[in-house]
Amino acid sequence: MKSIQIEDFTINDESHCYIIAEAGVNHNGNLEMALELVRQAKEIGVDCVKFQTFKAESVITKNAPKANYQLEVTDPSESQFEMLKKLELTHKDYLRIIDECKKHKITFLSTPYNEEDADFLNKLGVSAFKIASGQIVELSFLEYVAKFNKPMILSSGMATLAEVFEAVTAIRNSGNNQIAILQCTTNYPSRNEDANIRAMVSMGQSLDILYGYSDHIEENYACFASVALGAKIIEKHFTLDRTLPGPDHKASLNIPEFKSLVEGIRKTEIVLGSPIKIPSPKEILNTQGMRRSIVLNTHLKKGEIITEEHVSFKRPATGIAPKRIKELIGKRAAVDINPDEPLKEGMVAWD
Repeated sequence: MKSIQIEDFTINDESHCYIIAEAGVNHNGNLEMALELVRQAKEIGVDCVKFQTFKAESVITKNAPKANYQLEVTDPSESQFEMLKKLELTHKDYLRIIDECKKHKITFLSTPYNEEDADFLNKLGVSAFKIASGQIVELSFLEYVAKFNKPMILSSGMATLAEVFEAVTAIRNSGNNQIAILQCTTNYPSRNEDANIRAMVSMGQSLDILYGYSDHIEENYACFASVALGAKIIEKHFTLDRTLPGPDHKASLNIPEFKSLVEGIRKTEIVLGSPIKIPSPKEILNTQGMRRSIVLNTHLKKGEIITEEHVSFKRPATGIAPKRIKELIGKRAAVDINPDEPLKEGMVAWD
């Protein structure tokens, strides 16, 4: 069975969906806001709260323009470097955040953007690595992280199937087979029509790995559909306030919205039930009142032959079942039978 272990949670085909609240950079570089995100993530019932570990100097050139979605929700006169610089957390901040996660018994994860970030997170004792969509094509980086021999969750935004195959192969060739792939659309917010969650199933099945979905849509329909299609990991951005300044708040869920997402995922799992078709206990109780028996629609005297013209099907199911109609036709009444009376075995001369 495909399986990865993140702290004390085993993700496999039999487990419930592992829900990641992507705090990301929605702390706006403020430690107290980051700690509150941890507390609220625990309160709404997710399994994990995830951040992003980076230094702006290592991620982006100083003159790099902002992405289109960033221009729409942040100061367009500010460079992407300047924006990211304000969103950094210090190494001491991460220690505080991890302590808060331990205090509230929620898993801490973070996304590294280079080898130094990965080394730092590994020294902090993270139990898994989340790889952002942009890094799925950076094979040498994937190989470096893979050698920590910890589970790797890969987002696949912007990637082709061939690129996903290359990424997974690179990790496996490094001796690490603890991999999960997430379907993702890299746009903030993205649209329902761009979700393409069936690709999630194709990737998971063709690569024989666990699969899930990283969502950037303002609604939750794609998340619920993903769970119905077998997603074992769901990730979505989480914010304390969608009106805060910053690149990701607008495409995130606030506290009540994320709580609704968690409840919806758990209800989706409940209604999926079992692949075995059996009646529920409540259905069994309703069977007698809802199913029908064979009855006669006319009075029949003892010894008379029962014909098709004599019989009907009516509730309750306390007599001979309708599926035995062919056995019954041509037999004689063993007793006088009144109309609308469910036929019982002793009322028919079967010989």
